[in-house]
Amino acid sequence: MTSPLISAEAAISRFAELVRTGEVDEPRGEPRLGIDLGTANIVLSVVDGENRPVAGAWVHSTVVRDGVVVDWAGATTIVRRLRDDVEQRLGHRFTKASVSIPPGISEGDIKVFRNVASAAGLDTDEVVDEPVAAARALGITDGCVIDIGHGTTGVSILSGSRVLLSVDEATGGHHMNLVLAGAYRIGYEAAEVMKKDPAKQQDVFGAIRPTLEKMASIAEAALVGYEVPAVYLVGGSSSFLNAPDVFAYRLGRPVIRPVEPLFVTPLGIPMKESRDD
Repeated sequence: MTSPLISAEAAISRFAELVRTGEVDEPRGEPRLGIDLGTANIVLSVVDGENRPVAGAWVHSTVVRDGVVVDWAGATTIVRRLRDDVEQRLGHRFTKASVSIPPGISEGDIKVFRNVASAAGLDTDEVVDEPVAAARALGITDGCVIDIGHGTTGVSILSGSRVLLSVDEATGGHHMNLVLAGAYRIGYEAAEVMKKDPAKQQDVFGAIRPTLEKMASIAEAALVGYEVPAVYLVGGSSSFLNAPDVFAYRLGRPVIRPVEPLFVTPLGIPMKESRDD
């Protein structure tokens, strides 16, 4: 029997391929749209009635900072453009979408996320906590999800698909860039390019390891008093080869990083649990 995580990773891999290539798969049942307004990227995801990924789109963006939309007009324009692109490729018009939110943001900021969708012509189908979205994509209901984004590290503990605890602290890929820029005396954008260069992974890892260790300490503090069946590491800034080892050493337990960690949370946003179908 295929394990749930192996099946989930196949779906995550396919979604990443769809986003990067612009391909679409034939949906089975009504397609559902998800919007991920991230600090470094905006990602739109589409799944079908069986929660299979069928399309996606993304663009690098800085319209969100530390979980707050700082460029409302820019966010709306990007979401509308990506939606139009997905609709054209799928031959399907969307009137609603699920929207993800970072842990711990205010009701006012949540309303802004909803308003971005509304201004792009989309009713909000569901507001989804990012860790819940990641858990859906991973096919889990219990455990700890550590999401390393561009601006923050989020740690969430889930039980029965419900969030028991969420913390979100300002240490992420942005801080890695600052460290690299200082260590190598280069500009911020050059540091971002260097960070993403597979040929320089070992050099980069040596410089940013203390930043990863700080992220691991955030997770360690959040886990005090909780026994979790597994720890999952997601988010684009968790992509470094040795990142799971840093967290596993600090947390004293195995850490699972799925394939394509950048696309885990976006994929889960429009998914529905079977009991909701």
